[in-house]
Amino acid sequence: MTLIDLQNSYPKPGRVANLFVRPARVEAVRVLDTVIALTDVGLEGDHYQNHGGSRQVTLIQAEHLEVLASLLGLNKIAPELTRRNIVVRDINLVSLKGKRFQVGQALLEYSGECHPCSRMENNFGPGAYNAMRGHGGITAKVVTGGIIKLGDFVTPEQTNVGSAQS
Repeated sequence: MTLIDLQNSYPKPGRVANLFVRPARVEAVRVLDTVIALTDVGLEGDHYQNHGGSRQVTLIQAEHLEVLASLLGLNKIAPELTRRNIVVRDINLVSLKGKRFQVGQALLEYSGECHPCSRMENNFGPGAYNAMRGHGGITAKVVTGGIIKLGDFVTPEQTNVGSAQS
């Protein structure tokens, strides 16, 4: 088995657990059941729409919320307080580096890590910024827009972006 074979092998698809948009920079997030991803822009209703930019959608793993809670000495983390757009479970988001992946009807492309900001200290207390480092999720670009719903699958393409483009 080659390294590429290993990088394309997933035990199961991920699932969308939560959806949020941030209407304004410091405003509370809106909880959604469905959102529309707009090609090369971001999510409809999110203030972070970024035409042509690399940070159009933010994703975080539900499993990392448990790690954050443990590091912060909390029983539980409310996912909306991370201010990420999509919470997924059952897939390692870092394994999507260099890949495109389907989320519902939308096709996204990994564009980087999603580092914490100072608002994490406000939302979770002292030390939250450092607790979230390495657990903040990823950013993605919207390659092909479409509807994303709670429970939708998250499935990576079997080729890396560099391999897919000629």
